Amino acid sequence: MRGLYAIVDCDFLAARGCAPLAFVECLLEARPAALQLRAKSLGARVALELARRISELCRACQVPFFVNDRPDLALLSASVGVHLGQHDLPLGEARRVAPGLQFGLSTHRLEEVDRALVERPDYLALGPIFATASKRDPEPVVGLDILAEAGRRCRQAGIPLVAIGGIDAARAPQVAASAAAGAVISALLPPDGLPEVSAAARRLHALLGGR
Repeated sequence: MRGLYAIVDCDFLAARGCAPLAFVECLLEARPAALQLRAKSLGARVALELARRISELCRACQVPFFVNDRPDLALLSASVGVHLGQHDLPLGEARRVAPGLQFGLSTHRLEEVDRALVERPDYLALGPIFATASKRDPEPVVGLDILAEAGRRCRQAGIPLVAIGGIDAARAPQVAASAAAGAVISALLPPDGLPEVSAAARRLHALLGGR
């Protein structure tokens, strides 16, 4: 996993009048390192149908697709894996429920990084690196120094680190110096909307070390 980890946040897109599937199609033109669906406000049936459609699109482009929070939706939509937060199902329990899936795990401080590395997730996320408006009640800002130390520990463990929170084109090179990938939400949707999404995603993917 190297480069852009694109997050499709349905609440963020709805507030800007952007259709999720059209957004995904534009993102996939950039062939990001991975794509995640975050659909916290959607009902289960609507979220499942959307996840299935996105999963098909990602498979056709050979881009790994992750569902946020929900192993059940990931299984039913034939996704590659699930991204779990600190308050979601514990990683060990999630593996028992869905042993064939890959798992990413959110962390917000070095103590959580150390505990997570013992569990050997498929990747680890750390953030927010910078201040972010894309998440309600975000954790305290981590900063680049802690990101660098987390990156060192993850490289030593052989587990990719994904930085998240406030990442844009200007900050991406700083992130790429320490993390394998950068997770982005708001910077993927420029002011001009869908016509600029593919170009923005390509630029971010390159700046974050993708190919």
